[in-house]
Amino acid sequence: MRYKLTCLTPTLVGDGQKLSPIDYMVWKDHVNVLDQRRIFKLLAKGPRLDGYLAQLRKAEKLDFASWGGFAQNFAGRRIPFEHPSLAALWDKQRADALFIPTFAAGVGGPFLPASALKGVLHTGVLYSRWSDSAWKQVQERCQGDRLPRRPAEAAEDMAIGLEGHSRMRALALADSAPVPSSSMKVYLLRTAALVPRGAGKQELGWKQTGRGSVDSRRIEEATPYFCEMAAPGTSFEGLWSERQTLRKPEVTRILRWRESLDTKAILAGANAFAARLIDLHAAYAAAAGMKSLEDSIASLKSRLERAIQSETSALVCIGWGGGFLSKVSQTDTEQEGLRRILRQLPLYSRAIQTGLPFPKTRRVVFLNGQPAALPGWALLEVA
Repeated sequence: MRYKLTCLTPTLVGDGQKLSPIDYMVWKDHVNVLDQRRIFKLLAKGPRLDGYLAQLRKAEKLDFASWGGFAQNFAGRRIPFEHPSLAALWDKQRADALFIPTFAAGVGGPFLPASALKGVLHTGVLYSRWSDSAWKQVQERCQGDRLPRRPAEAAEDMAIGLEGHSRMRALALADSAPVPSSSMKVYLLRTAALVPRGAGKQELGWKQTGRGSVDSRRIEEATPYFCEMAAPGTSFEGLWSERQTLRKPEVTRILRWRESLDTKAILAGANAFAARLIDLHAAYAAAAGMKSLEDSIASLKSRLERAIQSETSALVCIGWGGGFLSKVSQTDTEQEGLRRILRQLPLYSRAIQTGLPFPKTRRVVFLNGQPAALPGWALLEVA
């Protein structure tokens, strides 16, 4: 069998790398990634190498007046901005906002790592098998003054298995084939936040690094994120197979499985998780008053309904930007038991203490200059 993952919104499955502002130059509404090896070979033949190296050491951005010719003649890749207006916005930003996360890529071009896809499916299956008794067990382990290092490990083992006993071993995936580099664009994202305004009311704000939030009338002051992402409609294809050996009774007994997972069960779990996420995001968009985002989420819900009916496809939220909710199996963040646990975690304690809905932020992709979509949503089809 094979899988096909088609991006429904801009998607970034990163390789852990970022382009620094001295790795590229912006020219003609494109991010032109410089081929530094070729540049060094050229400059080594003349007197300009020392000046170029000095600017690389000291400058936050390359001086276009001096080195702009490199963007035209020595670019290894040229990645277009999603909208021409982003080039002017880019030019106004400080250098620390101009590090661009890049899509996973090999010699043949950008590709979807199988580990990223399998991780998303693992979360969906775990969500679908997460029982009240498992959650009760997690809460009991967190009663003390100090949280255990892995409080949910035993509960996950009971639901899906850990390491060599994981039911996800029944699924084998391969990295996708490369897609054309032209499938990638540089998108603008900002972080939306719900801001309290008294009397229990909240309104939309936009995060500004180190300075809290600004209201929606000053959205241009919010911190921007420029990311290389696969455009909607991009499809990644690869091998999908079930390990039939693991279905033998003697093997399932050794692995302590009551049953093994098949493709239908895995996709059903992913769809159940997607349905929960979409409902939470729809409520957030309505509370924030973002009509364009509401429309985008409604479109995802429609696609999900068709995926559930087909039984051979699923909606998934994959890659960077999905936030807290896309990584956890307990999504009821209003439950006091979960909030008590989060209060003990330094990363989340301050957000929980505010009493606001958690999480109060969402990464939002801007299209044509307007907040329009959540990143990372894709349709997975297996045939």
